[in-house]
Amino acid sequence: MIGHRRRVKHTRSLEERLAELAAQFKDLANQLPAGAERDSLLRRARLAETSAHMSDWLKSPGLQAPK
Repeated sequence: MIGHRRRVKHTRSLEERLAELAAQFKDLANQLPAGAERDSLLRRARLAETSAHMSDWLKSPGLQAPK
């Protein structure tokens, strides 16, 4: 049986989606008392922000292959 791959046309860039995800995690974390669950949400927010920055860095013109 061959599965079909879902094709999704994104209307926003990856960086925008990651920034929104990070903001959502921060909002959720701010509603929780200090503890493991809050720390986990804050960590996920930092990872999403870092991923967005890495994506920008990888797309930068300074990393183009030599011609």
